Amino acid sequence: MNKNNYAIIMAGGVGSRFWPVSMNSFPKQFHDMLGTGETLIQKTFQRLSRFIPKENIYILTNEDYNDLVLEQLPEVSQKQVVLEPAMKNTGPCILYAALKIQKENPDALMLVAPSDHWIEDEEAFSKNVLTAFDFCAKHDALMTLGIEPSFPNTGYGYIEYDTETENVVKPVKQFREKPDYETAKSFIKQGNFVWNAGIFMWSVASVLKAFKSNQPELFQLFENGISAYNTDLESSFIEENYVKAENISVDYAIMESSKNVYVLSAEFDWNDLGTWGSLYDKLDKDADNNAVVNARTLVEDASGNMIRTKGDKIVVVEGLNDYIIIDKDDVLLIYPKEKEQDIKQLRNKVKDVFGDKYC
Repeated sequence: MNKNNYAIIMAGGVGSRFWPVSMNSFPKQFHDMLGTGETLIQKTFQRLSRFIPKENIYILTNEDYNDLVLEQLPEVSQKQVVLEPAMKNTGPCILYAALKIQKENPDALMLVAPSDHWIEDEEAFSKNVLTAFDFCAKHDALMTLGIEPSFPNTGYGYIEYDTETENVVKPVKQFREKPDYETAKSFIKQGNFVWNAGIFMWSVASVLKAFKSNQPELFQLFENGISAYNTDLESSFIEENYVKAENISVDYAIMESSKNVYVLSAEFDWNDLGTWGSLYDKLDKDADNNAVVNARTLVEDASGNMIRTKGDKIVVVEGLNDYIIIDKDDVLLIYPKEKEQDIKQLRNKVKDVFGDKYC
């Protein structure tokens, strides 16, 4: 196993569209969303450890989740848990982690991967990442994995790539925001667009060069702490300075403005597990096309539902079709699947009426 291979697992999000299971104090990446016996972050860690030394896998998360990370990933040491004292999007935290890794190993190759993605063919995933690592080791490149679109999805960003090369690694022409339906159809018809999965690979030297060039103020802010990184002084430096960072995604910070960006089309099935509907799509269904996690069900004239309870609860459903039915402690959600994108706003309404305890 190559000791220069590193990974950053992004595990700081709240996952508000998976409310009421995902809450501020215990977000979705720390839950067994699929009913497999492993939480999402545990599955991600094990997937990456197939080809990256476990000691080289860092967890980027909010400081409130430090204990959860250490509890669920006992193989991880405290130094591998990179804590954000404030939510500033993906740009600052990736820069921070890259500087830490560079100080430890200037020859490092980095993978940045979310903690909550569903990937079935882990062998194909490993193959694709290692292909990207090989390219990054030989070129000054910022790479991303693109997902071949299976339908005109309006919920994902798209990546347009150059078709003039026959190499599997394609130069990126531009990133495109989430389109409307007609635009998404035109992307698929054109044939050189892939979904943006938010999975990145690069050498630590290339990503820091990109931050220094495209975000000089942000780079300087974090580079000022280089002597403190990986020492007892790191936490105090970050506590004082992290709040000064601009709130900016890594896409806006470096990917969209850099000229050395490449994409590799993934050879594995993928889902970002961003909503209850996306989870429903990936779960096995019963005879009535209901997806069930944990519950024991008795259904009559009910189909297409996403049903999840805690433990082994009996759930009786009649006359409901295409609903999200989620039982979690003090909250029961019964909500149309077609309105799943509104759950984030619904969660905020519950917070306003009943308080933070339920969110």
